[in-house]
Amino acid sequence: MSKRAGKRPPKAVREGGRADAPRPERGWRERDASTKRYVGRGPDRASKRGRKAEEEGSGDGRIRLNRYLSNAGVASRREADDLIKAGVVTVNGKVVTEMGVKVGPGDRVHYGGQRLTTETKRYVLVNKPKDFITTTEDPHDRRTVMALIDDACTERLYPVGRLDRNTTGVLLMTNDGDLAKKLTHPSHGAEKIYAATLDKAITRADLEKLVAGIELEDGFAQADEASYVDGGTKKEVGLKLHMGRNRVVRRMFEAIGYEVVKLDRVVFAGLTKKDLPRGKWRHLTEKEVLFLSKRK
Repeated sequence: MSKRAGKRPPKAVREGGRADAPRPERGWRERDASTKRYVGRGPDRASKRGRKAEEEGSGDGRIRLNRYLSNAGVASRREADDLIKAGVVTVNGKVVTEMGVKVGPGDRVHYGGQRLTTETKRYVLVNKPKDFITTTEDPHDRRTVMALIDDACTERLYPVGRLDRNTTGVLLMTNDGDLAKKLTHPSHGAEKIYAATLDKAITRADLEKLVAGIELEDGFAQADEASYVDGGTKKEVGLKLHMGRNRVVRRMFEAIGYEVVKLDRVVFAGLTKKDLPRGKWRHLTEKEVLFLSKRK
């Protein structure tokens, strides 16, 4: 028997159909009477690509207004939708409140009295020193973290979350509104690790209280882990947590009778200040940006 004669018959014939039966068109869906389930191929890939192109913009450079606001660092896309609905965004001098409006390179988009521009996404890691305010502006003319990154790029960056004036360590700055929202939203909770130096030695029982949870004036607060720093004294504590409320680490210690003398954030969302001197900055690597974007 030749190799050709030994081949299995076509699948359509094996299953009782005709070998020359026409193949269904892409995207067909049919309901099986016995199982009452739909079988067949899903939507055509071409149509999926079309929908994606419509959402993200076409070759003429026009994109949806909510994406434009996100690219400009104003807010995440979902928050941008709320701003548009609230009527605080104008395009070419006219207030826009409907969803789905597209804008192009020649359009003038204003928000908060300022004209916006879409920019290249930038991600800058800072090792924050003491006595710098984590904000873009300060009415009392105190030094802000913006002074630390004057020469980092031409784009306007914003801090992701906050470190209080006397807290040092890892701080991420970016103009990527979607990523900033993702890293600071309570449902995601970026991991943070702090090294705290206290005014007195802390007991192991009190370390366990931090993990069990403490009721503060603005709600329940809990650490994932709390332990003595290796090679340090019992005044030095490592604390890991995911919540990002204002001064939460200091307030947790205060609630159980300790004062934080020194507080340094050593990890934020997997980013560390390794080889980054105090007061200096560096751009994230492509690998780091990819890691952050894939976080759930």
